[in-house]
Amino acid sequence: MADQHDHEHDHEHDHAEPEAQQVIGEVPDLSRGTARPITVVGNPVLHRECKDVTSFDAELAALIDDMFVSMEAAQGVGLAANQIGVDLKVFVYDCPDDEGVRHIGHVINPVLEDLPAGRRVLDDSPEGCLSVPTAYMDLARPDYAAVTGQDKDGNPIRVEGTGFFARCLQHETDHLYGYLYIDRLSKRDRKDALKQMAEGTARYATVPND
Repeated sequence: MADQHDHEHDHEHDHAEPEAQQVIGEVPDLSRGTARPITVVGNPVLHRECKDVTSFDAELAALIDDMFVSMEAAQGVGLAANQIGVDLKVFVYDCPDDEGVRHIGHVINPVLEDLPAGRRVLDDSPEGCLSVPTAYMDLARPDYAAVTGQDKDGNPIRVEGTGFFARCLQHETDHLYGYLYIDRLSKRDRKDALKQMAEGTARYATVPND
């Protein structure tokens, strides 16, 4: 998922960072991975459900390292494996919530929990995607989300979030089931997003669609 601040501040990182930001999760070692180019809308790997992860091995750990580095290179807050061309159900995140708490981690084989009616409060905010570069559109999503899955060692995990981080969890899980955020827009808004993408220039390496 693209960083909301890039849109709100016209690509300028001029917002003041909190002096002592609370962090939930472990800050990744970006020296361990390699940045890979980002797939964009139209690439077949983005438009089908990814395969379940069954091997929790060194290769998976190395993929997660590459995903964190790739996300950082693209200045994103979330990245799914198919966004670097890998057909596996894995996503990483380094995303703030609306209270400024920084959430960092990964989820393998994620499943979004169904929300009870009382928790389905919709937030209509701008959303962007590294696979739809330079485009942002308002999209209503629940302002709370919980995802169950596994960590890189195969242990069961549950991650929950509110606000912008809840949007990230939903956005990344969608990716792994073959949905881009623009697939949830009206036809008119989807066309507008694709027009923004066509007129913009990605600030990071992308994979050309043949």
